[in-house]
Amino acid sequence: MKGQKNICMGIAGLLLCASSAMAQSQPTARLTPDEERWLAGTWPVLLYARDEGLPLDVVVQPQPSPGLPPIALAYIDGRCKFVFSMRGNPEVQATLSRIAPELLDATLELMAAHELGHCRRHVGGAWHALPDGHAQTRSTAMNAQAEQEDRQAVRREEAYADLVGLAWTYQHHRPLYARLHAWLVAERTLLQDPGGAHDTLAWARLATQGERWAGPAIFETANALWVRGLDAAR
Repeated sequence: MKGQKNICMGIAGLLLCASSAMAQSQPTARLTPDEERWLAGTWPVLLYARDEGLPLDVVVQPQPSPGLPPIALAYIDGRCKFVFSMRGNPEVQATLSRIAPELLDATLELMAAHELGHCRRHVGGAWHALPDGHAQTRSTAMNAQAEQEDRQAVRREEAYADLVGLAWTYQHHRPLYARLHAWLVAERTLLQDPGGAHDTLAWARLATQGERWAGPAIFETANALWVRGLDAAR
C-alpha cells in the first residue's frame, strides 16, 4: 500500500492521514457516491477507533483498484491505514449483491470492525502471535513449514478480526445478530478454502449464539472466544 496514490480524510479532525500531501496535490478529487455511502456506513466504527485512541488514518484510493478488497487495513510506520479501494473494482458491487439492503449499514459496520480488529492486534504488538499455552504446529520440511506457519498465522488473525466484527454486531445491532452471523458464515463458506487464510468457520461456529458476548469490551470478548477456537480449528 505504501507509495500508492491516495486521498486522505480526517475523522472529526482527529485522525490525520500520513499522506495528506498527496491529497493536497489533488484539490479537485471528490468521493464517488459508493465511497460516500461506504464511508457513512463505517463511520460509527471509525469514531469508536478514535475514542479508543487507535492510530487510524482513512485512505480512499482514487486509482482503479480491481481485485482488491473494497475495505482493507494496512499497518505502516506505527499507524493503521483504513483503506477504501472502490474505483473500478467489481468486488464492490459483488459484495453489495450479497447483502440484504436493510442490513447494509450493520454489515458495513461489521466489515469495518473486522479491520479494526487487525489494527488492535498490530498496535498491541500481537500480530501473528499465539497466546500463552498454544504452540505453532510444525512441519518436517523447512519450506513447507514456513508456508504452513504463515497460512496458519494469517488464518488466526482473520478469525480474531471476524470475532471482533461479531462482537461489535452483538453490541450495536443485537436484533440483527443472527442474520449478520449467517451472512459472515456464508461469506467464508463462499471462499471454499479449507485451512486457508479466511477459513474462520471454526471460530464463527463458536459465536452462533450471541450470548457468547458477555461484555461491552469488543476486543477482550473477541480474544476470549478466539483463544477457545484455536483448539477447535486444528
